[in-house]
Amino acid sequence: MVSEVQERWPALFSCEQISQEFCRITSKDLLESFRGSLDIYVPRLLRLYRARKGAFGQKMEDVLDALDEKTSDILTHRKTAALRGLPIFVRDDTSKFFLQCSASDTEEQVIRDATVAILSVHEDDDALNAVNVAVVLEGAIILQDLPDPCTAFAYLFGLLYTMNIDYPKEMFYTFEAVQCIFFDLGSRCSQRIRSLRTKLQL
Repeated sequence: MVSEVQERWPALFSCEQISQEFCRITSKDLLESFRGSLDIYVPRLLRLYRARKGAFGQKMEDVLDALDEKTSDILTHRKTAALRGLPIFVRDDTSKFFLQCSASDTEEQVIRDATVAILSVHEDDDALNAVNVAVVLEGAIILQDLPDPCTAFAYLFGLLYTMNIDYPKEMFYTFEAVQCIFFDLGSRCSQRIRSLRTKLQL
């Protein structure tokens, strides 16, 4: 489906066009709304993660430990950590969503089986800082050279929303949280996300 749409309307798969279509449908600025919500919710999310990290095992520990190791550009890393921790907190499966490879790897092999994903490419000797962040749909890179995973996630969400593509089953609650809490779109959400919204308002 995505490949057919991309062939017929290639302009839709650009950052500018995704933002325009999202604004046309929702009357919201995609990046501005997402970044504004991150500014509000990142401190609250990180507090929740730290308060309940024992309930989420090693994955949450790894996210928080990686954040604690950062010594520069802390604000960006805090936003990335909040986003990476969100699917863990809502019990989604991130194993095929947040993908990583080194610059010397063959990207096609890493993304081949990915339906919806964010790919971070690192230099061989630097696993902490990405040189390229890309959006993947149906095993193909749709957008690349994005500045960070948060920006990539915003464009990915915008693309799925404007094209009315179902959220991936493994990451459903994460995308639902972004839609209902970050963008305040839709009048109904699951009990799991209503519970998260309540926790974030405390």
